[in-house]
Amino acid sequence: MNFDELLALLSSEAPPRICTDSRLVKAGDVFIAVKGTLQDGHNFINQAVQNSAQFIVCQSYEPSREPQTASCEIIIVGDSAKAAATLAQASRHDPAAKLTNLAVTGTNGKTTVAFLAQSIIQNTGQRCGLLGTIIYDTGLAASESNLTTPDCLDIAEAQYQMLKAGTKYMVIEASSHALEQNRLFGINFKAAAFTNLAGDHLDYHKTEEHYLAAKTRLFQDLSPDAAAVLNKQSPHAQQIARKTDAKILWYAVDEPADITAHIQSMDIDETVFILQYAGQKQAVNTPLIGPHNVSNHAAAAGLCLAVGFDLQTIAAGLSALKTIPGRLEEVQWDGNFSVLVDYAHTDDALRNVLSTLKPLCKANLIVVFGCGGDRDRTKRPRMAKVAEQLAGSVIVTSDNPRTEKPEDIISEIITGLKNPDSENIKVEPDRKKAIELALKTAAKDDIVLITGKGHETYQIIGTEKFDFSDSEIARQYLAKRI
Repeated sequence: MNFDELLALLSSEAPPRICTDSRLVKAGDVFIAVKGTLQDGHNFINQAVQNSAQFIVCQSYEPSREPQTASCEIIIVGDSAKAAATLAQASRHDPAAKLTNLAVTGTNGKTTVAFLAQSIIQNTGQRCGLLGTIIYDTGLAASESNLTTPDCLDIAEAQYQMLKAGTKYMVIEASSHALEQNRLFGINFKAAAFTNLAGDHLDYHKTEEHYLAAKTRLFQDLSPDAAAVLNKQSPHAQQIARKTDAKILWYAVDEPADITAHIQSMDIDETVFILQYAGQKQAVNTPLIGPHNVSNHAAAAGLCLAVGFDLQTIAAGLSALKTIPGRLEEVQWDGNFSVLVDYAHTDDALRNVLSTLKPLCKANLIVVFGCGGDRDRTKRPRMAKVAEQLAGSVIVTSDNPRTEKPEDIISEIITGLKNPDSENIKVEPDRKKAIELALKTAAKDDIVLITGKGHETYQIIGTEKFDFSDSEIARQYLAKRI
């Protein structure tokens, strides 16, 4: 059997099951050997055969190394990741082709843009599926996500469920890993947005050039009748613009662009801005604060303009969204200082959040932050430098240390501090104690910002996940303090 014949079989009413994990293979399945971030599926062809796979799809096969069986057919392809995405869609009768697909990529802001785009669409009474960092929402069910962008099998299944729910739209966060690994291959996006590029994931991509190239793939694959919604205030967006055939919609904050957001006012509770497009203007009131969040609103507006929504509808949908889990999310209590939780886990994101809060803070701005283990180490001292420059008090702690020692991560963080012995800088490796220390020392009109984990309800130590929520830890302590 060749690939086209397998594709036809998977498009039938009773297709065989597809697996990319050899451990899950059962008799009659199709096993696709995909090269992933940590493992290469080609090394597990033997196990798939032993588990009675009927078809093996791979890029290379050495009979001398692998067991042969008359009941197993080997199909060689040029790119098994692209093959997996194509076969996954076929097995679910091409759900992507029946949806209006929107995507957002960039280092920071993807989740906010995705939630805002969904809010715009759903505020009209229509359904919009969402796949991203926080949640996989198909309209039939919502579950906590385990990857920013799911694998191609999960995407196809989620899209199939969206159609069953009567959904017409999908918005997805496109991570650089997913784009590099072709998880989104074959999906026709009507519009895609780019937020920014900052220092992150260099442990995987190695250089900023490779990191940007992965992001750019999304726009290179857009058709001429699609829209590339690009941040005019990001220098990297200019490079993307040169490599896409799509119509370009530029957006900016307080600068001329196709879509411009003019900030009118901002305080700790609300941002008011005027959204302008094609000679039209609409006011937006949002509890999401900061110029970076206004930029995210403009990006979401661009996605929805590209698929035919008018500016008035878009402004209403933007104003309708009241909160995004872990994105400058306020911990509610009856005290005299504010407590906010944010996902900021890069130096650029931390700078955006602290720069927003500093002019709004009437007293002391206290930040609690750490850095994840087994992740890009280059950003650790940069985050310390930003925290020291913009916060009044800094508490360095643990994030998700994974297989690294928290003390080693913290040692690398504090190399970025100019005055590590300052009385305004403290180190507390126990994250719970660090949060409690910040809340204990906070006084009237202070702002306590707890960053790095945001919406996460766990902490990864070693290879295990433990229940841990920054918001919940803060609530528990504040309940005792009142």
